[in-house]
Amino acid sequence: MQKALMKSAIAVSAAVAVVPGAAWAQAPSDTGRYDWGPHMMWGGGWYAMIFGPLFMILFLAVLVVAVVVLVRGLGGPWSGPVSPHHSVAGRTPLDILRERFARGEIDKEEFEERRRVLGE
Repeated sequence: MQKALMKSAIAVSAAVAVVPGAAWAQAPSDTGRYDWGPHMMWGGGWYAMIFGPLFMILFLAVLVVAVVVLVRGLGGPWSGPVSPHHSVAGRTPLDILRERFARGEIDKEEFEERRRVLGE
């Protein structure tokens, strides 16, 4: 009895081992599953690939603008030196002439001549 039970257990296990193989044999083949086809790139529209670089450039431009706005906002008002081409309110041409003479940029003769030209 033991022998018969053992034989039937072997037969059942062999049948179970063969059945999944038979089921796989009946399954459709996946050889063309990843081929190029109409399911890729919006129906084969290669022109849509331009959106990737455009969105990358747009993203980088927005990022740069955001950083500049953030730095300017956090930095407060600009307090750098006044450029030499902009005159400070309240300074007259004679004041500028006197400063140039005091710094030694012009000599006494040039100072006198320019003061005379300015009319003072």
